[in-house]
Amino acid sequence: MRKPLVVALCALAMTGAGAMPAVAAEAPPTSADTAAATGTTTTGTTTTGTVMDTVNGVLDSLSGLTAPKAGAVNFAGTVALSNCSGSVVRMPDAEDDDPALVLTNGHCLESGFPGPGQVLTDRASSRTFSLLNASGSRVATLRADRLLYATMTDTDAAIYRLSTSYARIKSSYGIDALTLDDSRPVAGTSISVVSGYWRRIYNCSVDGFAHRLKEGDWTFKDSVRYTPECNTIGGTSGSPVVDSATGKVVAVNNTGNEDGERCTLNNPCEVDENGQVTVRQGINYAQQTYLFPACFGPDSKLELDASGCLVPKP
Repeated sequence: MRKPLVVALCALAMTGAGAMPAVAAEAPPTSADTAAATGTTTTGTTTTGTVMDTVNGVLDSLSGLTAPKAGAVNFAGTVALSNCSGSVVRMPDAEDDDPALVLTNGHCLESGFPGPGQVLTDRASSRTFSLLNASGSRVATLRADRLLYATMTDTDAAIYRLSTSYARIKSSYGIDALTLDDSRPVAGTSISVVSGYWRRIYNCSVDGFAHRLKEGDWTFKDSVRYTPECNTIGGTSGSPVVDSATGKVVAVNNTGNEDGERCTLNNPCEVDENGQVTVRQGINYAQQTYLFPACFGPDSKLELDASGCLVPKP
């Protein structure tokens, strides 16, 4: 799982503006990752909050140096979490006065990784998100009031409901939410993986799809496989994968094979329809999001019983 490392945060905080988080090296999993995998909360402490404030300040100062070119996919609408990336998203038929939603990974939950087969719905949350503008500067802190959906079964996604609407975000900060595409992406699509955590954009293409992607105890279905240019690192978990032509979100970034190991944590393997296993060291993956629009109704209400809603259910 593309989790950030506490040591990387501390190093960035100490090195200041001279550091380049976009090329920060990723180390093997630490105790922070292990605690998340066992369900132990590792975020939200005073120390982590202080470090994150420092890191956000450094990244804000660097955002002007790494701002995307005009007309290209940019950071507007993306968010930085305490441990991951994410984005403010809307369904294709959402109304401006609907409560806004934030999309990230299921493994980015503040409560730790959901277990295999576990689906969490409609839970209280007060999680905060740093909202970014087009150049990657932090312009606001948004707060959730509910965790509407989260799982690491078949997919790796979490959707939070915010305590504000799309219209209020637009009027206050001039930022539009990213729209989820309700169509499945195709191989060869030009995409951008936009990390709010690192203020970095990775550009590549959809190389193909993994019938099953197995990582430790978890199995994901029909995963997007990137071409090698999207060499995502820890902290990019939950980043929106944006179709470069349409600007719509087609997937959520979640993992990659770091060490060439077979089907272990941080080393997912592909399993085809015949059970044949393929290991692709250095290749990264995302989970498709086109199934979610059918599962949401008016006022951003989760409707798992709706016709056409095919996401995993409790």
